[in-house]
Amino acid sequence: MSHSSSPQPQPQDQDQHPHPRPPVVRPEDVLPEGVDSTAINGLTVRKGSVAAFVANALRLDDLTEGTPEHAAVVTQLRELAPALRTIGLLDVFRPRSPVVERILAEVA
Repeated sequence: MSHSSSPQPQPQDQDQHPHPRPPVVRPEDVLPEGVDSTAINGLTVRKGSVAAFVANALRLDDLTEGTPEHAAVVTQLRELAPALRTIGLLDVFRPRSPVVERILAEVA
């Protein structure tokens, strides 16, 4: 029986990654208890921005285009879009809704 050895992981050169990412990021690492917002790349991102965007995106499907409520939801989605881009959410997830995708493209 022959044994083949797997290459052993090599320590990473610190010079290649001057700002290494932590192995895991917990919510409290981003916003500690009692802190409601943070500045990322000069943009203030409030706690709850992602949840508000998702709730409004889901609500949009139940509204009729051209109504004041629809316009208010679209406005809120547009206002929240920069925060989602800043935190990188849109680099990882794409909306299923073509309407939400179009709103995000307009704000880009």
